[in-house]
Amino acid sequence: MGVPLRQQIAVGTYLIKQKLKGVKKYPLVLMLEPLFRCNLACAGCGKIAHPEETLDRRLSYEECMQAVDECGAPMVSIPGGEPLLHKEMPSIVAGIIARKKYVYLCTNALLLKKRIDDYQPSPYLTFSIHLDGLKERHDASVCQDGVFDRAVEAIKLALGKGFRVTVNCTLFQGEKPEDVAEFLDYVTELGVEGSTIAPGFSYEHAPKQDVFIKSQDTKHLFRGIFAIGQKLKRKWVLNHSALYLDFLAGNQSYECTPWGNPTRNVFGWQKPCYLLADEGYVNTFQELLDETPWEKYGNATNPKCAQCMAHCGYEATAVEDTLQHPIKALLASIKGPRTTGEMVAEPIPKWMTKEKKDPKKLSDISVSVTK
Repeated sequence: MGVPLRQQIAVGTYLIKQKLKGVKKYPLVLMLEPLFRCNLACAGCGKIAHPEETLDRRLSYEECMQAVDECGAPMVSIPGGEPLLHKEMPSIVAGIIARKKYVYLCTNALLLKKRIDDYQPSPYLTFSIHLDGLKERHDASVCQDGVFDRAVEAIKLALGKGFRVTVNCTLFQGEKPEDVAEFLDYVTELGVEGSTIAPGFSYEHAPKQDVFIKSQDTKHLFRGIFAIGQKLKRKWVLNHSALYLDFLAGNQSYECTPWGNPTRNVFGWQKPCYLLADEGYVNTFQELLDETPWEKYGNATNPKCAQCMAHCGYEATAVEDTLQHPIKALLASIKGPRTTGEMVAEPIPKWMTKEKKDPKKLSDISVSVTK
């Protein structure tokens, strides 16, 4: 299964055009966030802390289409909040499809059974269902019992109606490789197109701060997951580039390229990325590119970014590396991520004094710096 060939060709063509034009900063996925309101209150979510007047705000259909046209990215991810709460969402999705953009509608699926007939199956539309593990783990993550069962029911319904369906899984502190491997086995058997799986980011406004996983723990976790998959010859389909997966396993050293996944939400174009909410906003995509001090962000530059390995920051970097080093990417795809041996060195944070620049201590940098 995996990403259809026509989408791979479309995205590949877009990337080649950017390289031929000599474009240095280009978007790969537009993060279109038309509302923050949600029908869940997850412990690791930083969106629901906004005041009621903000939660009541929505991007209009016209504003969404303007953002899609301005940005020009070949793919659009619609997170939230919960997008299915937006009354104009069917029109927004239809407008994106009419522009021949590939849209991933991210949902907790609680409303999908009720709203699914508002949409038509299309090669350009994918329902990205939020599942953070098997039943007990997921329901604990979203702080509500029964959500896992309803999400799985919705997945089966959408697949039965011919929709493209993926699973979006966020990993938190305390995950075990065996549990994640079991989860990937489960969703593979469900028949979804693939899974997006990445470590959760320490949102400053999240209700709980002790749930977020540190970068060193992330690398060991993913090495454990991949080792199980390779040993048991699992055929999991992960919707990531081979080099991003290798990065998660500690085998690649990358700098964040947040312009690869720019965010447009009810406040404007968010600086610098989807995950940092207090850095300011601008009115246009071009202003975002021109006015954001990109050099101030990244895991070696900004303490807020110290533990981040999220795909919205590093997938675009891995894709760029793939274009620059196709043989390396091909070998990583064939062999899979390396699960033994030394990991690449952690970047030395620029905010540390010379006396504290000890790479062995970098794993001790806590997410508490964001509080």
